[in-house]
Amino acid sequence: MASLRNANPRLKNYFKENYIPQVCEALLCGILVTCPEDPLRYLEGMIMVIIKSGLQNLLWDMCIAPSMKSNIRRLSETYLEQLFELDDQLMTPELMIKACSFYTGHLVKTHFCTWRDIARTDENVVLAEKMNRAVTCYNFRLQKSVFHHWHSYMEDQKEKLKNMLLRIQQIIYCHKLTIILTKWRNTARHKSKKKEDELILKHELQLKKWKNRLILKRAAAEESNFPEQSSSEVSLVDETLKCDISLLPERAILQIFFYLSLKDVIICGQVSHAWMLMTQLNSLWNAIDFSTVKNVIPDKYIVSTLQRWRLNVLRLNFRGCLLRPKTFRSVSHCRNLQELNVSDCPTFTDESMRHISEGCPGVLYLNLSNTTITNRTMRLLPRHFHNLQNLSLAYCRRFTDKGLQYLNLGNGCHKLIYLDLSGCTQISVQGFRYIANSCTGVMHLTINDMPTLTDNCVKALVEKCSRITSLVFTGAPHITDCTFKALSTCKLRKIRFEGNKRVTDASFKSVDKNYPNLSHIYMADCKGITDSSLRSLSPLKQLTVLNLANCVRIGDMGLKQFLDGPASIKIRELNLSNCVQLSDASVMKLSERCPNLNYLSLRNCEHLTAQGIGYIVNIFSLVSIDLSGTDISNEGLNVLSRHKKLKELSVSECYRITDDGIQAFCKSSVILEHLDVSYCSQLSDMIIKALAIYCINLTSLSIAGCPKITDSAMEMLSAKCHYLHILDISGCVLLTDQILEDLQIGCKQLRILKMQYCTNISKDRI
Repeated sequence: MASLRNANPRLKNYFKENYIPQVCEALLCGILVTCPEDPLRYLEGMIMVIIKSGLQNLLWDMCIAPSMKSNIRRLSETYLEQLFELDDQLMTPELMIKACSFYTGHLVKTHFCTWRDIARTDENVVLAEKMNRAVTCYNFRLQKSVFHHWHSYMEDQKEKLKNMLLRIQQIIYCHKLTIILTKWRNTARHKSKKKEDELILKHELQLKKWKNRLILKRAAAEESNFPEQSSSEVSLVDETLKCDISLLPERAILQIFFYLSLKDVIICGQVSHAWMLMTQLNSLWNAIDFSTVKNVIPDKYIVSTLQRWRLNVLRLNFRGCLLRPKTFRSVSHCRNLQELNVSDCPTFTDESMRHISEGCPGVLYLNLSNTTITNRTMRLLPRHFHNLQNLSLAYCRRFTDKGLQYLNLGNGCHKLIYLDLSGCTQISVQGFRYIANSCTGVMHLTINDMPTLTDNCVKALVEKCSRITSLVFTGAPHITDCTFKALSTCKLRKIRFEGNKRVTDASFKSVDKNYPNLSHIYMADCKGITDSSLRSLSPLKQLTVLNLANCVRIGDMGLKQFLDGPASIKIRELNLSNCVQLSDASVMKLSERCPNLNYLSLRNCEHLTAQGIGYIVNIFSLVSIDLSGTDISNEGLNVLSRHKKLKELSVSECYRITDDGIQAFCKSSVILEHLDVSYCSQLSDMIIKALAIYCINLTSLSIAGCPKITDSAMEMLSAKCHYLHILDISGCVLLTDQILEDLQIGCKQLRILKMQYCTNISKDRI
């Protein structure tokens, strides 16, 4: 074929001008009969033969080898004409060509159909094989998928069965423990009851012996003519037997002695042998508070006490005690110690801490505030106190950032939950990074009186301390809104800022998203907070305490927007002292939206009137109210007396109040416990008498700056109010030394007495 492609163009024109069907017929007949091995080369050779022979000599069997031609004699034209009775005029070349073409086409069609049927048969076989393989593959994948689901189901069933068996084992184990504990409890009760019965029987026998002795003594006295002395002895012994608390169960004795201070317990131990035995109960010495007797008890007694009760002591308080180093060293004998308070102890040193850390590894609470510890103590904390949870380093200014780096030694202080760094102004940003690395689990952080605290310090701290829930920053004037942004990674529930002028409304814009669980917010004296902040706080559903004292830019509109949100439902304590823009409209909204409000302070809210006091009465859950510095008068107190549930009332510096208003209020407030009427200059003895008659449960009273109060009124108060704990009589210039005697007789529970500027009370009696 390549030779044909390269042939002279004259040959191509030759084929185009002559009869191509005859050529194709001859070539096809040759191929079908000869069946050459290489058809292309065969066609090439036959075409060259046809070209050489000429088209006029072309025959249909020209391409068939002579040996393969059939020996059929050719019929002559005359014979055909006679056979078919053809006329010479009908046998034209055109008809012959058409006949030959039809015959050739029929022959080609027949052979092509045969080839097509054979080819189709082969294709169907291949397609059938492919379909069989596809069906097999699909069935395999389907089985694999079904088996996978079945395998997962069986694994889940096995896991459930395993958990079920573990649960059944736990239930059986708990049931066995319950049976054992029940039997043990019944046995213990039986033994205890038996022991008590034996003790009672023993005391009854002793009582009988004493009675017999008394009868004998009485008879002897009658014989000796001393009847009066005999009867007095009998009554005295009978009274002693009735008041003998040693006959009580041990649990009751402990409850009684737990209310006593260490000094009182020591005194009780010197009453009698029976009382000494009661003061030596082991549980009574679990917690020892030496701070109450720091100026009385000597070091020698402290050492002997710790030595004797070393196995029972769990909590020790040495706050403010001036002790020798040897005394602190004796603390190391208390192996089971869990809480230690050595705050404000000037003699407590690193050496004392070393002895304690070696002997008391189980300490959970450690208060080192305002001591002289250095980096040496900081190195000891992580090495020995592995379970330390509460640490106070407030006002300890001798350790450095290097000491904070030591906290990461050994196991570190990763179990620390509470940390107090108030007043530690020497801590830098790097120091806070050290704290973050070593105290990753801290949840409650207190940093007060820290003028060097900046936003960078807080950022360095919260990088790794993301579990902080409570944060107290008072006296940190350089904290800004950036601190709130950095704290967004923590789950804060309580936050306290005071006296900060750089915190603005921007800190509270996304407070509901960043701190959805906030329950306590103290932002007192933050001048940058306005009504916009209150609007941002309104979506907080868990908020219970809100202190915005001295936030003078807050008004009625901001408080209304706050109370319209879900935050007002759970609010229990609200301090709006010195929010001078608030009026009666805010109080009306409080009465409508705060069903659980217990404590409310409207101190120095000058626009509050008697109408606003009437709205306060509708806050039925209210327990404490502070209306100091307001324009309240006797009329307002009469309205407020209808509340009936108030326990605390503060109306100091309310100059319009007189005796009539206080008397009317006291008559209706018999459950009153706290009253502050200081600097109400119109009050006289009449209010004290009203308190003594109607408010006998009073525990705290402030009448400072009331110059009309006299001794006779205080005498009546001390005779009736026996539960008084706190009393402020500063500026009551008419009071004399007589009230000290009256208070000592009537108010035995009095703990705090303030009497500045009482010129008629001599200093010798104080």
